[in-house]
Order: sequence, then C-alpha cells, then structure tokens
Amino acid sequence: MPTLPREQPEPSPARSHEARRMAESFGADARLYDQARPGYPDALVARIVAGSPGPDVLDVGCGTGIAARRFRAAGCTVLGVEPDARMADFARAGGLRVEVATFEAWQPAGRTFDTVIAAQSWHWVDPAAGAAKAAQVLRPGGRLAIFGHVYEPPPEVAEPFAAAFRRAAPDSPLSGQPARRPLALYQAAYAKFADQIRETGRFDAPEQWRFDWEQSYTRDQWLDLLPTTGGLTRLRPDQLAEVLDAVGSAVDALGGRFTMNYTTLAATAVRTAAS
Repeated sequence: MPTLPREQPEPSPARSHEARRMAESFGADARLYDQARPGYPDALVARIVAGSPGPDVLDVGCGTGIAARRFRAAGCTVLGVEPDARMADFARAGGLRVEVATFEAWQPAGRTFDTVIAAQSWHWVDPAAGAAKAAQVLRPGGRLAIFGHVYEPPPEVAEPFAAAFRRAAPDSPLSGQPARRPLALYQAAYAKFADQIRETGRFDAPEQWRFDWEQSYTRDQWLDLLPTTGGLTRLRPDQLAEVLDAVGSAVDALGGRFTMNYTTLAATAVRTAAS
C-alpha cells in the first residue's frame, strides 16, 4: 500500500479498501499509534492550505488526528470522519471534531468544505466512490488532497523483518511479499488515484506531488511504530514478539538507531466551478 512501510506485508494498493478487517485493526492501541506514527512535511501542509479557497477542512479517515492537528495549527477548521470509534475518541480527546462513519456511508447533511484531505487513508476508501463523494462535498474551487508516506528502511532492517514475519506467521497470505518493493509501485497507485479523480469529470487536471525527507529512529522508537502497521496489528502476542525481537537485534547491530528515508506522495485536484 502507498502509506505503510514498504517492508510491511500489506494488501495491494489497488485493493486495500476491500481489506476491512485490517483497516479496522489500527485502533487497538490508539495512543501508541498517535505517538509512533510520523507526521507530515511542513511543505505539504503549507502547499495544500495555500491552494485552498478557505479554512474549512474535511479529514477523511482522520485516525487519531495526526494530520488534522497539523491543519488546525495552520489556521484551518477541521472536521474528521473516522470509522474506528477508538481512534475517533482519541482524536476528540485532543479537541478535534470527529464523526464516526466510513467516508462512503458518511452523511454530509448539506455541509460543504474548502478542502478534503485523506492522510494515509484513501487506500481504505473505495477510490471511485470516494472521488465522487469528495466532489459532492467540496465547494467550487475546493481542493481534494490524497497523500501518504512510503517508508524506506535500510536493507539491514527490512530484510530481518521480512524473514521474521515469514517465520512467525507462515500461513499468513501477507507473508510472501518481498522485504522491499519499488517506489514505482506506490507512484503507480497514486497515478491510479489521479485517474479516478479525473474520471469523475468534476475536477481540474489532477497533479501529483512528491516530498522526500528523512527521520532518525532509535531501536525503541522503531519497535513502537511497527506494531501500529497493518501487517502486525493482527498478530498474536507471541508472533509479534518474535518479529520485534528480530528487528530489535537488527537495529542493535546498526548501533541502536538508523535513518529512515521517507517519500510522501500526493494526488490532488481542484473541483471545477462548473461541477
């Protein structure tokens, strides 16, 4: 998928919205999810805000509010839509307004917005239905911005992870994926998102943006993040422990920390005035 670690065993980016059990597993530890998951590049948030006609933002699949808080800090008024009540409760505790529903089932009740964002969540939405609904709730000139991270751990971390996952969960349909997959796979997924936006006939020509950045992780920070990702949220405690032990040893061998290369991809378009 285009928004989780490339070494993680995840469903195909094009079909992730069908994997509902995985999609609904992230709220098992909402606090850890919020603490461990990375934020978003300042340049991305600034570009979206600058390219939107006003401050009203709808955050699709807002989770614990990681992106919503960034947009609120940039002066926006944010409403979140989140299918997992546990994640929604955490976001509300941080002062965000959140309504519990899938985006497909959510009822806007006549409300419209200047911006619709989907931060590491659009692959859990039926993409064709989602693009049409975004057009429905956007004001003319409003912007749809779909974005998420591709992680690139060093091979010394990614390969022990993949081997440990195969040992711990050999029967998992997700265990056969390679340790690292090419960035082009995720770029193709975002190109597909752009095509589906274009096919609604209700947006100007979509754009694709890319932001490259780095973040350093200690052993403990990385081991906190891994259990919040889709490949691990549904493992038994003994399976999870086996994977984390192997990855922890790999990070120890690198001196106890490593630098993660991130690419944040975005597909974005402006709703036409004629829609």
